[in-house]
Amino acid sequence: MTAAHADPQAEFLEMPEGLRIDRPEVADGAALWRIAKDSRTLDLNSSYSYLLWCRDFAGTSAVARDADGAPVGFVTGYVRPERPGTLLVWQVAVDGARRGRGLAGALLDGLTARVAGERRTTAVETTITPGNTASERLFTSYAARHGASVEREVLFQAGQFPDGAHDPEVLYRIGPLSL
Repeated sequence: MTAAHADPQAEFLEMPEGLRIDRPEVADGAALWRIAKDSRTLDLNSSYSYLLWCRDFAGTSAVARDADGAPVGFVTGYVRPERPGTLLVWQVAVDGARRGRGLAGALLDGLTARVAGERRTTAVETTITPGNTASERLFTSYAARHGASVEREVLFQAGQFPDGAHDPEVLYRIGPLSL
């Protein structure tokens, strides 16, 4: 069973290789911070922010756990206040030993199925820096699996970031979704 076809109301989703996808807990914050740091591609937020995210946005985020319950991947997101039908995906990361096996796609499918089961979700948004081909493939294949189109536009120009050199962030708007 893939996450995309699982019951969105289930407490957690079973995955191959003894992995399961469920909601993050505060205790997972440190592991999420480590996975993000080890990715070497994500903007690393403070460890405090990952703890807060696991507390305040657990309902719109997902964590993949190994057979022992340890986090091996995650997706963080939130519902946009101005667009309550839109899930903004903030970060997606998978532990280095688990990459290349479709876990990021399963996490994204599982999260959006769960969120759509709890509220009317019609679109997913994320931002991707130019040249991040792994994220581009993840989100364009997600759109194809869900029969959705992808619109792209620069959301934040490089010069808008106050902390030095940063590539522009391109907004990917995926929808309408058929979940």
